[in-house]
Parts: sequence; C-alpha cells; structure tokens
Amino acid sequence: MGVVLETFQKPLTQEEEAENIRLLRDGSPEEAEQAQKILVERNLRLVVHIAKKYQNADEDIEDFISIGCIGLIKAIRTFDDKKGRLATYACRCIENELLMFLRGKKKTSREVSLFEPIGQDKEGNEIHLVDVIEQNQPDIVESMELSANIKRLFVLMDGNLTQREREILIMRYGLYGNGEVTQSEIGAKLGISRSYVSRIEKKALGKLREKFEQE
Repeated sequence: MGVVLETFQKPLTQEEEAENIRLLRDGSPEEAEQAQKILVERNLRLVVHIAKKYQNADEDIEDFISIGCIGLIKAIRTFDDKKGRLATYACRCIENELLMFLRGKKKTSREVSLFEPIGQDKEGNEIHLVDVIEQNQPDIVESMELSANIKRLFVLMDGNLTQREREILIMRYGLYGNGEVTQSEIGAKLGISRSYVSRIEKKALGKLREKFEQE
C-alpha cells in the first residue's frame, strides 16, 4: 500500500460532510455509493493516525490500516449526525475494530472489565478492577483496552451520576490523582454512615455497569 499521510486528501468541511451523509442516506444508489467513497477517502488520514498508535513490532502497518478502514466504513454507515462530527464517532469505531483484531490474535481472548472482582478490601468489600484503575498493565492489548474503558468511565460518570455519587467514587477510588479513602472515612467526612456510603457506591457502580453494557 505504501501509505503516506501527505498523499491523503484534506478532511471534509462540516458542510461537505453533512451533504455527503445526506446523500448516503437519501440519495440514489449511485449518489450513496459515491458519497460513501468520498467519506472514506477524506477520513483515511484518521485511520492511519490511529493504526500507528496500535501497531506493534509483529504486525504490518498495512494490516492495521485495512482493519481500521473496516471500522471507518462501519462508522460511516451507522453515524448519527445529530450527535456531533463523524471524526469523533469514527475514532471510537476504528479503535474498537483494531482492539477486536488484536484480541482475536491472542490465544486466550478475555475482555477487560472495570467491574471484575479481584478480591476484598479490609472492610470486606469486593475490590474490582476499577479499584486499581491507574495500575500499569503488562499486556499491551489489555492496556489499550483499559485505557479506552477509563476514558469511557469518566464520561459516563459526568453524564449519569449525581454529584454525591461522583464525589464518593472519586474519594473511594482515588480518581483524578486523589488518594483512596475508606467508606468509613468518607462517611465521617460527609456526615453519613459507612453503610449508606456503601449503598451509594454500589448504586453508582451499578449505573456505570448498565451504561457500559448498553454501549
């Protein structure tokens, strides 16, 4: 393939993008086919940029670009223009496609879950993977997937939790660079019981789990 970034066409303007998306959905078969071709060609730079981040020494960059293009095409076909720009949505689709490709090459494919139980703390509560959210992971695929899940976690926290739920999770798990705090310490600080803190924490994690599964 010999892809060089400088050979790619410039990204579409917002108006050009909107018009091609309209033709893809409402145009004639010929117009839809041409619109998809344009949307793919003008977003190839994005595919290469992401593919280079996921490439490793054992894989050819052209394989990653080919897989990334599959993700781009899926993004184009399923994009909802009421929710922002195509590039933002396409990034996630491309990354998901590359992660599935990498997981498929592993002998044992195991999806990293932020809520996977891995033990208990000194208060007898289950410890989940989210508890060690900043821990470095030795497996490159799991590391990349964990990083993507962490970004999703913070977005979901901001959009789906109450202020108190967010506050408790931030203190409990030491998010945003803060130190971890026990449920008892949180209760004392907020003037509520440890058991009430536990209930709020479990409810908040339940909300996040549900949103993760919906996506």
